[in-house]
Amino acid sequence: MVHAKRWLLKKHFEGSPTDSNFELKTVELPPLKNGEVLLEALFLTVDPYMRMAAKRLKEGDMMMGQQVARIVESKNSALPTGTIVVASSGWTTHSISDGKGLQKLSAEWPDKLPLSLALGTVGMTGLTAYFGLLDVCGLKGGETVIINAAAGAVGSVVGQIAKLKGCKVIGAAGSDEKVAHLKKLGFDVAFNYKTVGSLEETLKKASPDGYDCYFDNVGGEFSNVVIPQMKKFGRIALCGAISTYNSTGPLPPGPPPEFIIYLELRMEGFIVTRWQGEARQKALNDLQTWVSEGKIQYHEYVIEGFENMPAAFMGMLKGDNLGKTIVKA
Repeated sequence: MVHAKRWLLKKHFEGSPTDSNFELKTVELPPLKNGEVLLEALFLTVDPYMRMAAKRLKEGDMMMGQQVARIVESKNSALPTGTIVVASSGWTTHSISDGKGLQKLSAEWPDKLPLSLALGTVGMTGLTAYFGLLDVCGLKGGETVIINAAAGAVGSVVGQIAKLKGCKVIGAAGSDEKVAHLKKLGFDVAFNYKTVGSLEETLKKASPDGYDCYFDNVGGEFSNVVIPQMKKFGRIALCGAISTYNSTGPLPPGPPPEFIIYLELRMEGFIVTRWQGEARQKALNDLQTWVSEGKIQYHEYVIEGFENMPAAFMGMLKGDNLGKTIVKA
């Protein structure tokens, strides 16, 4: 018999998550039926969206999320034992799947790349950066891009793709260590938004003639300062609003509408699952090539032990991570 450990949402979040919101439970899995496979988690991801998506769970439900898993038992000829897949199995060490929705790791996956990258730079994180920048922002060479949470999982990839496309890139991060990392990645300007005297003046100095594209991971007051500095016909990709996710009071007011109207700005929210099929595969191929060739660097913030899933999640929401937070099961 196989026993799976699972992290459940014991109590809905109010403000910042705490240990008391989670419960670790062990369940016995049934024998496999024909067509099914048994998955064992190798790496799991924690992401900001989970903070909001958990609202849709019932108390006692398992936390959602992707993992890189190995098939350890199979009754499905298309998915033999030993196959490595990306699965949306949630916060669990083992799970049973009928094979639908499992994404096999690319046959061309280079040996030198860690499998965990399929959850990050060559997975959902990288795809979010790719489509948000190239499709939603419609980035063109020579433009100027501003990114917040720029040293995080998505932001660091956005900046590097923008540099590949010949753009000027400005990144805001929350520590001097993160700022140094962004400069190493090739950002033209990087600053610690927590220590600058004036965010407005810092942005003006970084790009006096304004910004063509704003990749927003944070929302809130930061956006209210950036939007008046956008160029005419600027584009804003709304990827996340992590500054507001744990808020229990009223949210800060949005930007003055006249800037959006008279600068003729376009703002678009997006979820990466919009892009499927050939578009998604081309993006994954591009990301894998860029990483393999060293054109995009990756940094993983790896936490050991499935029992540390809640701690990894809470730390990520506080900005403890440099790059992508991964839990090694």
